Amino acid sequence: MRILVTGGAGFIGSHVTRTLAARGDRVTVLDDLSTGDLANLDEPTRVAGDLGAPPAEIVVGSVLDRPLVEELVDAADAVVHLASAVGVRTIVDEPMQSMRTMIAGTEHVLEAARRRRPRVLVASTSEVYGKNPGLLDETADRILGPTSVTRWIYATAKAIDEYLAYGYWHDAGVPTVVPRFFNTVGPRQSGARGMVIPRFVAQALLGHDLAVYGDGTQRRCFCHVADATEAVVGLLDEPAAVGHAYNIASTEETSILGLAQRIVAVTNSASRIRRVPLEVAFDEDFEDVERRRPDTTRIRSLLGWHPTRSLDEIIRDVVAAATAVGPASLLEEVA
Repeated sequence: MRILVTGGAGFIGSHVTRTLAARGDRVTVLDDLSTGDLANLDEPTRVAGDLGAPPAEIVVGSVLDRPLVEELVDAADAVVHLASAVGVRTIVDEPMQSMRTMIAGTEHVLEAARRRRPRVLVASTSEVYGKNPGLLDETADRILGPTSVTRWIYATAKAIDEYLAYGYWHDAGVPTVVPRFFNTVGPRQSGARGMVIPRFVAQALLGHDLAVYGDGTQRRCFCHVADATEAVVGLLDEPAAVGHAYNIASTEETSILGLAQRIVAVTNSASRIRRVPLEVAFDEDFEDVERRRPDTTRIRSLLGWHPTRSLDEIIRDVVAAATAVGPASLLEEVA
């Protein structure tokens, strides 16, 4: 197939791009390189268990460039729309630009798909569930904080993206699928925008204190990017996936403090673990989420998919990648 991957030079995007190209699809990447990196699309290298391949074409540009998006979508049989603002830190620091990129960018992609109706995967996130502490299937209630708290901009914008995806499917016949990513982690992910595992790994390898925000009792489930990529490709290929959202997640749960302790042990680091109050790390109005527990029954029933890589494997892969590129690079902002 001819597949357009927006945000294809980014963390998840580069893994998806290289996997699709390796199986023979003709892949075009659209990325403005604000958080992506062309180095992610270099010559094939074995990363996270997959032998990837570079895309057929890389277009440096923005999903906010409507004529460009129309041209690229019109030439595609399918679109994997991953272009987005990335990370809690980015959302808090750049709320208006983040919202514009997410909402307007998604609308441009879907409107461009109206004519030829390629299948479109619109990436979403576990953030849409907000503060719901229960077991989260795709129909779980969304529980959000007040609009004055910037943390909830990401959840709100991604929920609007989902409404747009459903609307274009029901009203315009554009076949849309919504993958909801839960804490996806692995090689090529930066820790500079609040991504906790690469940040902890870099700090441990450098001998720095591991900064645990809050009391460390927050609980998360981390999914290897290679597992997540397999889920994305499966949803892209499965006709019955259209019109629905799917949690892409591991169900192996850990506290953030426990995660820090495991990373110190795996890296044999002398680093200490230091707790940093949330109001110091972000601002006094920032809200954190105590627990996110995904239910993956829907995607498991449809595709037979389930993650096969453990949290310890994830940590080892991130450590190996950080060692190869230099751990300090995981803490650097993309220019």
